[in-house]
Amino acid sequence: MIDLLLPTVSQGLLWSLMALGVYLTYRVLDIADLTVEGTFPLGAAVAAEMLVKGFNPVTAILVAGVAGSLAGVVTGLLHTKLKIPALLAGILTMIALYSINLRVMGKANLSLLRVDTVFSFAKNIGFNSTMSVLVVGAASTLIFGLLIYWFFGTEIGAAIRATGFNPQMIRAQGVNTNLTIVLGLLLSNALVAISGAFIAQSNGFADVGMGVGTIVIGLASVIIGEVLFGTRSFKNSLISVVLGSVTYRIVIAAVLQMGMPPNDLKLFTAVLVALALALPLFKSRINARKAAE
Repeated sequence: MIDLLLPTVSQGLLWSLMALGVYLTYRVLDIADLTVEGTFPLGAAVAAEMLVKGFNPVTAILVAGVAGSLAGVVTGLLHTKLKIPALLAGILTMIALYSINLRVMGKANLSLLRVDTVFSFAKNIGFNSTMSVLVVGAASTLIFGLLIYWFFGTEIGAAIRATGFNPQMIRAQGVNTNLTIVLGLLLSNALVAISGAFIAQSNGFADVGMGVGTIVIGLASVIIGEVLFGTRSFKNSLISVVLGSVTYRIVIAAVLQMGMPPNDLKLFTAVLVALALALPLFKSRINARKAAE
């Protein structure tokens, strides 16, 4: 059981950075941003290409984050300056990123076997493969989680949160909501790209199609976390998203152990997210029936 649980939790922590990125757009900005399906493999592609060329793994991850943030800025400008609906702007950027990812890697798949990665540092000090992923995943989640919590406690961070909650009110306070939307998308896609860079190093390869379904996985992590662990405060919401990501990975590992074909995972995830999103409606109807009785 432990042999299955530790790798699952490790992967959940690595994917939690992507879930936090989805949370920033879906909950904080109130935007369904499909750019993440392009920025996730973009982060993987940039990091893999740099590692193959001999760059430091940490540098590769940071540059991947910068590349993801630029993609988020493009989506933000399409939405705020050209007045393209946010959903469509994300789709346009996502489509463009497919070609860009191919350009970055030069081919559809890039192997990282026999290449030093960020996990090699942990192995060099005595951790095995599973523990190295767990340690790096926990450390990266803690670092970026604290940075997000600190940033959204600042004046500009509070303005971004207010933009998603009530754009008319924050605009009346003299805040440029176009700027806050772009900043939110920048941060979100930077996190997603960094997650892609970690996942590529963990898996040992980067693939141009590895971003398919990323938005659904992110939403599943966010919704599961909110339902199971609550949203009493912003700090609690961030913790819930991380725990939701880990829980989602545990659920996936459990259903695979029970014999579910891997090809059905996307369908299972979609159904799971649909049920989780519909849960408030089910609860309200049950409460209404109880009140009527």
